[in-house]
Amino acid sequence: MLATHLDVFNIVQAKFLAAEVVKSINLNVSIVDGPQNNSNRILALVEYNNSFALFVLVSSRTQPVSFSDLSIETVVPVDQSFACETEPVAGQNHVILVIKYKQNRYEYNIEVGKESCNFAAELIRSKEVSTSKPNFTWLEKYFGTMNQSNRNSDPISDQSEFVLVRDGMTQGQTAINRESMLRYQLKLRDSEFTQKQEFTIFVGTWNVNGQPCSASLRSWLSYDENPPDVYAIGFQEIDLSKEAFIFNDTPREAEWQKLVMDGLHPNAKYRLVALARLVGMQLAVMINNQHYQHVRNVSFDTVGTGLLGKMGNKGGVAVRLELHNTSLCFVNCHLAAHVEEYERRNQDYKDINARINFRRNPPAIKDHDQVYWLGDLNYRITDLSNTQVKVLLQRNETNALLKVDQLNQQRERGNVLLDYLEGDITFQPTYKFDLFTDVYDTSEKARPPAWTDRILWRGRGIHQLYYRSHMDLKVSDHKPVSALFKSEISVVDPTKYRKVHEDLLKKMDKHENEFLPQVTVDQTEVTFDLVKFREPQCRDIIIANTGVVPAEFEFIKKLDESFYCKDWLRIVPFSGSINPGEKCDVRLEVNLETDLDTLDDILVLHLKGGKDMFIIVNGTCQKSCFTQSLSSLVRIQVPILHLSDEEWNLARNNISPIYYSVPRELWLLVDYLYRHGLKTRDLFESCALHEELIHIRDWLDCGSQEPIPGTPQAIAESLLLFLSYTKDPVIPFELQDVCIAAANNFENCRQLILQKVNDIHRTVFLYVCMFLQELLRYSNDNGYDAKTLASLFGDILLRDQIRNSKPQASRGKANFVYNFLMNDLSSSLLPK
Repeated sequence: MLATHLDVFNIVQAKFLAAEVVKSINLNVSIVDGPQNNSNRILALVEYNNSFALFVLVSSRTQPVSFSDLSIETVVPVDQSFACETEPVAGQNHVILVIKYKQNRYEYNIEVGKESCNFAAELIRSKEVSTSKPNFTWLEKYFGTMNQSNRNSDPISDQSEFVLVRDGMTQGQTAINRESMLRYQLKLRDSEFTQKQEFTIFVGTWNVNGQPCSASLRSWLSYDENPPDVYAIGFQEIDLSKEAFIFNDTPREAEWQKLVMDGLHPNAKYRLVALARLVGMQLAVMINNQHYQHVRNVSFDTVGTGLLGKMGNKGGVAVRLELHNTSLCFVNCHLAAHVEEYERRNQDYKDINARINFRRNPPAIKDHDQVYWLGDLNYRITDLSNTQVKVLLQRNETNALLKVDQLNQQRERGNVLLDYLEGDITFQPTYKFDLFTDVYDTSEKARPPAWTDRILWRGRGIHQLYYRSHMDLKVSDHKPVSALFKSEISVVDPTKYRKVHEDLLKKMDKHENEFLPQVTVDQTEVTFDLVKFREPQCRDIIIANTGVVPAEFEFIKKLDESFYCKDWLRIVPFSGSINPGEKCDVRLEVNLETDLDTLDDILVLHLKGGKDMFIIVNGTCQKSCFTQSLSSLVRIQVPILHLSDEEWNLARNNISPIYYSVPRELWLLVDYLYRHGLKTRDLFESCALHEELIHIRDWLDCGSQEPIPGTPQAIAESLLLFLSYTKDPVIPFELQDVCIAAANNFENCRQLILQKVNDIHRTVFLYVCMFLQELLRYSNDNGYDAKTLASLFGDILLRDQIRNSKPQASRGKANFVYNFLMNDLSSSLLPK
């Protein structure tokens, strides 16, 4: 079996339940007399309990990459009514496979070869070996998932008015949730009451480089003759100030949004649907007034992928909505900079995809009907100098440059935006220009031009009309980019909808008490490998709908617990609906950020209208210096993993003597930064690769004769992590309010530290502040001022009991730390 064939075989098998075994497949099948280029069908012979059936699957891609790419077009039982034969086609390398079942006849073109011969042999053999009276009730669930055009030719039963099994059901079952069942049946019959209407969607992106703008945006936003129905406008770097970075607060939001509203097409009136911002990233979605009443379920979310995995100098903002009967999602991102950092950009993209949660159905980006991804993706041109790129541009050899475009390369390798499409790029690179000119970078750095600003999409019924840049706007070192789409939106006909709705309700009344949702879970105990600090692990469980009605599931909290799972566990998705014959992959992800010896949890999987199931989650944890108390760490002289259990118990119970005034791990990190990081620009604003932080953690926990691994920026982030995750904050929780209240007077702050904070925590606090004072001595090199450092470290040294996943610093905490950066911290500060 060829590698490609084997890959598709495994994907096809994933479409079915474990007991339903795919015996053989035939690829590149097309319908006789069908449209050209329709060879995206797959024939699959499936066996269950000695009964066989032929499935005709349609792939939404040339080659499917997951079972969700496959839909069921036709199901034919293999019994005494089944017959197959082949008809040759003169002068062609294919034959016609004819399938007959009762009054039905299906004809397919299949290529002549070993694959088709093997498939035909298996098909003939299946009829010979099947039982004399095969039971095909297992097929009933698949007729509800068939393409609409084939549903009326159900080869099992002539009664196709309601796709539910009526035989073999046990008595006394309770009613399923009517709303869930109704939604499912309406979805199956939506083609009876909806029609596709074309809407124009204008998507624009511009990195404005922190520049204020007073010029009109109409040449960008009103470029086309006719007004679009929907606008999605994304900005990056609307504010580059440290204030915006630390406090996620900027007056530029309102300024740029006013310019956007003023620049919309003058031949239509628009209303704002949603505005989302994270530091310098901003996304606004507007819609033509005449369509506003058809918008519902609007939601937005933001994800910071910068420092500590949450700071918003890099990341994404997303808006979702439903327009008529189609769900739309817009994502504006700003990924990691610098030509060599494509892996970090890939990581940023994956983080945005995984962490955006709209808390509506669907909660994830990927589950929407249409997704538009825009922004400063920051992918550059690989392995060419500035001069070489400019020469190729002068020769109009754009295709040669696009071959070495990092985004195209990473997509081809399957690392990023794999299932998205991008239109042909016919415009010049949009970065980097000298300000207020059309001249590419003439500075000392002379960055090669690159297509950093991009717009991509995924989903059916999306047709891109234009993809262009707008060279006349020169305020930034980037040029704006826009794309105009003609997108098919599913619009409900109210009269037809009511008719189908009433018809379904009547039929459901007859069977109200007949059906229960039924699911199986492939494993009820999940065990993780050795779990380490901030090194996530994932396990997947499969929930399969083995019944004949939709199954709505949800993980629910246990009695006396406030959440459905422990805080070290993340479940995606934690709720959902599974149609008959389909399944849902649920990911369990553990991320250890506290001091635990073991992981233990019992998850309650609740089935709406059915029974609860229980899933056990467990694992063993490895201790780390990052999650220990300061009082324990000053009592150990060697890396924490070198300690025996007895030695560690003595240290963490504060029985061992104190060997150091500050933890050795803290000293190692600060000492490195003293020697290598004081002059490093933006030391605390770069996000390290996850692998870098893992190496530094292992170096501290395990010890090594080698120098500490990593760059100054990675060590700086490790320092912030260390101070953020110790068991107790440097300034105890109970003192935070009084510290903030005293922040306007240094002497009051000083007295609090002297009188209220214990010796170990006081020494650590002063040690960190003295390091920051040293950093300020080199502010001309590193770009930091006291307010910025105080804001950054205030939330860490006086951290909250409940962690905030969004970047939002406290001015009161910043003011408290600021006092200790601007005043003398001599020995007189220490108690006598």
